[in-house]
Amino acid sequence: MKLLENKVVLITGASRGIGRGIALTLAQHGAHIAFTYLSSPEKGMELENTLKSHGVKAKGYQSDASQFNASEQLINQVLADFEKIDILVNNAGITRDNLLMRMTEEQFDEVLRTNLKSCFNTTKHIQKSMLKQRSGSIINITSVVGEKGNAGQANYAASKAGMIGFTKSVALELGSRNIRCNAIAPGFIETEMTGALDPATVKGWTDVIPMKRGGTVDDIANAVLFFASDLSTYITGQVLHVNGGMYT
Repeated sequence: MKLLENKVVLITGASRGIGRGIALTLAQHGAHIAFTYLSSPEKGMELENTLKSHGVKAKGYQSDASQFNASEQLINQVLADFEKIDILVNNAGITRDNLLMRMTEEQFDEVLRTNLKSCFNTTKHIQKSMLKQRSGSIINITSVVGEKGNAGQANYAASKAGMIGFTKSVALELGSRNIRCNAIAPGFIETEMTGALDPATVKGWTDVIPMKRGGTVDDIANAVLFFASDLSTYITGQVLHVNGGMYT
């Protein structure tokens, strides 16, 4: 059974990793996919063609979600191309890890802009259309680090904790209009990024996870599918931890 037949989804930062996995899973369930990428038109075109092979409409947009005006232009263009947006997935994110004593102001600001301000930008500009249609699901991809913190990631942890507070506030503001806002907090997920880590580092992570393994992109994508679909129509303002038990 396809859970998202003819729904329109906008996903930020979807050309690789978790974002790409989310796009593929939602397309397999019948959703038309609009997505953004920042620096790789080739990956954007490859994903667009792959999504279309599932029989859905798909289009990639080169856009910087951290820029307020660019986000407004993006939302307007997606609405012109797809006529509506039912689901927003705020996935765009970066890391600029460093110990606080060595962290530069730009490393802090860049992570806050890309991870947290982008979430504000897209949600701010999309709410008008969702309010008009009196429905919508906004899903923010945060992190376990936003709850528990992590040495060397003060900027990243602050941005992801901010997304959690933002999620809960938006849920309270928009709930009466049948617009839901939830967050998903991944733990250690196996992606291209984690694949570049040395085996000892990976073992250090998995040893403290009760399930003794990292999660997969599909684990996150399936959680997004739940929040995007009518399976979760009475759930808003919540943070779903997908972490194998590493944080409870």
